[in-house]
Amino acid sequence: MAAPPPPVAELAHHLLRKPAAGLDPEERRVLAAIEQGTLVSRDAADVADERSSVGERLADRVAAIGGSWGFIIGFSAVLFGWMLLNSDVLRHFGLTFDPYPFIFLNLMLSALAAVQAPVIMMSQNRQASKDRLAASLDYETNLRAELDILRLHHKLDHAVIERLAALEAKIDALAREPRGS
Repeated sequence: MAAPPPPVAELAHHLLRKPAAGLDPEERRVLAAIEQGTLVSRDAADVADERSSVGERLADRVAAIGGSWGFIIGFSAVLFGWMLLNSDVLRHFGLTFDPYPFIFLNLMLSALAAVQAPVIMMSQNRQASKDRLAASLDYETNLRAELDILRLHHKLDHAVIERLAALEAKIDALAREPRGS
C-alpha cells in the first residue's frame, strides 16, 4: 500500500525550504496540487474568459472590429460617400445637409473617437491583465515541473543509495565466506 502524500506544510519545507505561511498563492496552489495528485496547468485564455464581465468582452469585441482592415476600408468608403454626396450629388438637387467643410461629419468623427478610444484602452488593460494571468499560470506550471523533477531526483538518489547498500552487503557477505580450495 502506498504511503499517503505529505501535507502542504511538509512539502513547503522539504521542496521550497519555506514555511507554509510564507508561500505565495501560486506556490500554495502548486503544493496543494502535488499533495492531491492533480494538474496545475490551465489555459490562461479560458481562465481570463471565466473572470471577464460583459463590458470587458464587449470592449474586446469593439477593439477587434475597430482595429481591423474591414473596419478601416468600410469606414473610408462611408466617409468618401458622405463627402461625395454632400459636395456634388445633393448640391445638384439643393439637398446638401452637411456642405463643405463637413462640420456635422467632423462632429460625428470626434464623437466616435471620444467613445472608441476609452473602449480600446479598456481592451488593452484587459489584455495586460490576461498577460499577467498567463505569466502567473506559466510560473505555476514551471514550478510544478521543477518540483516534480526535484522529487524524481530525490527518489532516484534514494533508489541508488539503497541499491549500493544492497551491493555492499552482498560484497561483504562474499568476502566473509570461506574460500574453498
